[in-house]
Amino acid sequence: MPHTRHLPLSPSSLGTTRTLTVHRFGTAGARPKVYLQAGLHADELPGLVVMQALLDRLLTAEQDGLIGGEVVVVPVANPIGLDQHFQGQLLGRFETATGHNFNRRHLDPVDALIRRAVPLLGPDPETNVAATRAILREEWLSAGGEDPHGRSEGDHLRHLLYGLAFDADLVLDLHCDWEAVMHTYTSTASWPATDGVMRLLGAEAILIATESGGNPFDEALSLPWVRLAEAAGADRPVPMGCHSMTVELRGQTDISDALATADADALMAVLAHWGAVSGPQPTLPPARCTATPLEAVDMVSAPSAGIVVYSGAVGDRVNAGDCLGWVVNPLGSDGLSGSRIPFHAATDGIIYGRLLQRLVRPGDTICKVAGDQPLAHRTGNLLTA
Repeated sequence: MPHTRHLPLSPSSLGTTRTLTVHRFGTAGARPKVYLQAGLHADELPGLVVMQALLDRLLTAEQDGLIGGEVVVVPVANPIGLDQHFQGQLLGRFETATGHNFNRRHLDPVDALIRRAVPLLGPDPETNVAATRAILREEWLSAGGEDPHGRSEGDHLRHLLYGLAFDADLVLDLHCDWEAVMHTYTSTASWPATDGVMRLLGAEAILIATESGGNPFDEALSLPWVRLAEAAGADRPVPMGCHSMTVELRGQTDISDALATADADALMAVLAHWGAVSGPQPTLPPARCTATPLEAVDMVSAPSAGIVVYSGAVGDRVNAGDCLGWVVNPLGSDGLSGSRIPFHAATDGIIYGRLLQRLVRPGDTICKVAGDQPLAHRTGNLLTA
């Protein structure tokens, strides 16, 4: 049976306590270690249903003695956000107490890691990986470990999640978009090493960046390895010790037993492919896409206030200049004739995500097109809020 813990979060007010539930399968400390979590953005619910199906499969694998590595599962990664309701609406992306995005502002150990690790590194990659993980653990412990250490509830949650995942070989952070096809985000340094994972998941867009801005969970885990390798140089090789990725399980309303079954099966295939679960290696399906830079994503903005009418569907391939839809204003400038203002793609690529709600304001991001050539204006923070 798995080892299950319920980690208490720092109380947000007198008389309240929330807990983070963590399941560990296999042997603690065994390699490879794979970490999976769902619902860090608490209003993104498909992953929670997938996790229920995945846990059934992992229980069977554990009983059959098939888990050779360590698999850590956090099926509900954000109990704070799940409790944030306003007039019947779940507000799970931002912490209402602070306005902070739950998937930003995670632990940043890069400077301390470089200062401490570079003098200790040598020519052996495996020794360097072990030394790096030890220092990352020490940095996490020195920042409080599991103790809330005076943190707010949200920051304590971030710190606990980091401590569970930082030493994993592979991290899958399950999210979803508004309306979307299956797509992923990962570090440039993790491509093409994670190509098999992307194929098994059926990713239709793979968006890569070294540093996208805001220190999201997946990047907080991968970026220290990238920056340390750069600082150490070729004579002190530091392989990627943590391949972490955000997995966008289509759209917010893509919830069904059929999808959960298929996705849980795909995740079990990933675990077998990565070596955490024993058994026959899964056959890799053909890739549905190749990785493209996050700087090449066209974040299409609403040209005016109104109601969005899309001209196609997510998953469609479009060319630069194609009309993606219109923003309809039934009042128009004279209050009578109404207006339809078109919006267009700025690049060739696939529509991988778009806004679920249809009432928009000027400047709202309403559609996302993954191209393969960086766009000049895509600099700085590459993610949406």
